[in-house]
Amino acid sequence: MDILATALPALHDAFSLILQPNQIMYLTLGVLLGLSVGVFPGLGGIAGLSLVMPFMFGMDPVSGLALMVGLVAVVPTSDTFASVLMGIPGSSASQATVLDGFPLARKGEAARALSAAFASSLFGGLLGASVLTFFILIARPLVLAFGTPEMLAITILGLSMVAILAGRIPLKGLAAACLGLLVGTIGEAGAGGSLRMATYDIPYLTDGISLVIVGLGIFAIPEIIGLLRHDQSIAKGAKLGSGWAQGVKDWFDNIWLSVRCSIIGVIVGVIPGLGGSVVDWIAYGHTVQTAKDKSGFGSGDIRGVIGPESSNNAKEGGGLVPTLIFGIPGSGSMAVFLGGLGLLGFDAGPQLIQNNLDITYTVVWSLAFANVIGAGLCIALSGGIARLTTIRFTLLAPFLFMMIAFAAFQSRQSLGDLVALFSVGLLGIFLRRFDWSRPAFLIGFVLSSQAENFSNNAHQIANFKFRRSWEQGFEYVASPIVLVIVAITVISVIIGLRQAHHIRPEGAVETGTKRAPLIFLLAMLAYMVTVWVNASFITLTSDKIFPLTIATVGIISLCLLLFQMVRTPEGAGIFADREAAGEDADAPNGLWGTLGWFGALLVLSSLLGFILALALFLLSFLRIRAGLTWSRTLLLSTLGIAAMCFIASTLNRDFPPGLLQEFVKLPWPLT
Repeated sequence: MDILATALPALHDAFSLILQPNQIMYLTLGVLLGLSVGVFPGLGGIAGLSLVMPFMFGMDPVSGLALMVGLVAVVPTSDTFASVLMGIPGSSASQATVLDGFPLARKGEAARALSAAFASSLFGGLLGASVLTFFILIARPLVLAFGTPEMLAITILGLSMVAILAGRIPLKGLAAACLGLLVGTIGEAGAGGSLRMATYDIPYLTDGISLVIVGLGIFAIPEIIGLLRHDQSIAKGAKLGSGWAQGVKDWFDNIWLSVRCSIIGVIVGVIPGLGGSVVDWIAYGHTVQTAKDKSGFGSGDIRGVIGPESSNNAKEGGGLVPTLIFGIPGSGSMAVFLGGLGLLGFDAGPQLIQNNLDITYTVVWSLAFANVIGAGLCIALSGGIARLTTIRFTLLAPFLFMMIAFAAFQSRQSLGDLVALFSVGLLGIFLRRFDWSRPAFLIGFVLSSQAENFSNNAHQIANFKFRRSWEQGFEYVASPIVLVIVAITVISVIIGLRQAHHIRPEGAVETGTKRAPLIFLLAMLAYMVTVWVNASFITLTSDKIFPLTIATVGIISLCLLLFQMVRTPEGAGIFADREAAGEDADAPNGLWGTLGWFGALLVLSSLLGFILALALFLLSFLRIRAGLTWSRTLLLSTLGIAAMCFIASTLNRDFPPGLLQEFVKLPWPLT
């Protein structure tokens, strides 16, 4: 009764906030942005949230939450378009949908597959929000008992899941997570203020690298470059056919399958780091295993759409459990969501539930409402979205580059943002090429700061208690909650390692020669050795122990991988290389020439200023690369610049200045 007495006023306040017209408007805007991002393969919730995060500064906290939740809620719904209409997974959480969704589309039943998917996604999202609502009621008293050792243990649990994200080579996941953790330590240390990784020489790095830069560089840029290299539309045809009502009827006929797969999605979403990489495959496996007639799977069985789509939306509700309650991201998109919460003035964790329970429920039920709005808009806009996928990606890419560069600059309003974006984007391209886990890297980066803080605090307090008495120190470090979490960590790692070789978070990747993957591994090893040497010269123990420890673990894991590479013959999965064979190798345009266009935009921006650079970039790209006529080139370039100026003036944001502005006084927007 006490729990309900506390929760009911918070629920009432949450609904009062959500149902305000202003918040519904921002929620709908977030849903529309999520639809726009989710329809393109690879540009999932991480890239979408990274784009809107710079605009969180100064926003009303509830409006900002509505915008972010609306975006992240609808991506697992809208990425169904790519899976069904194109046969390309819209994100890692919609890979299994391709198996039966695309064959249905080829039979002329795309509308049936889409409507069944949207109904399943809506149901899964609502169930996930309902489960999260009651879980918070139950968990709140337990969470308030969490101290520093417990939070450190739960952080380690989150980091321990990265082996699953690595697919066939768990050591790659460990090394990628270590790299993310070390990149997160760049700049001024939180404890003693020591500057790490040569930040004396590069003032921009004093505050570290922004999460916005990392999210866009690691995920958005590699996918845009990959699609742009093919010089064609994403889908060659996008006919929906008929069967909207039949799809809803199919879902209702299989509602218990939808319930079971939604519960699977919630459970998998709760496990930090597991989330979208496996949830659809687990649900699809359950769907096949529990079906009496298995003959239709893989060739257009509607149950093969309902199962995965029910789970991947429900997992967003489950992913919010560790994100909101413990501050541990349940997935890559939840990692960026944590950063957004921080920008709005909220720190996820026990203090959020204790001090801002109404805000917690605002997030939960915004998620539910966003699923309702998203499913309705997906059905209403299906025809237009289907036609959008037939547009040549070459016509869309320059405007995506434009938005990414503008969003990245809002991080610190510095030209260093553009340099950092290109550098991190290059790292993202290599991680994707050689099949290193990008979600593991991102989760490591996000957890770096709190992992260091919790470990330093726990170390200092434990030393103090151990000096007083051994019993006090042991009780502090090895509390019952810590022991339970450690046991869960060990069990999850064992299970994860046993299942990891079945999972390919970013699809199948062909293998190549030893040379290129080996060079990339040696480059990572050189960086970690540099971090270790840099940290060893730091005077304060509190500032050096964390990077030293992580670098040591990373060096050991890379040395083991190096030893494995030397002994393994070519053709093994450890030598994955997208440029050796497959779609990337067969692309008509080279990687470096395509990346050069984006690099040219950033260089010109630093010399001439963003708008002048953008004008030259759009004119050159659309005329030379896209091969448009001068009339269409001028029209599209003018529309792009006008849209950019409108967004900047509406949001009161500046453009990247160039060296030219130091010598010539120019009017806005050329300043």
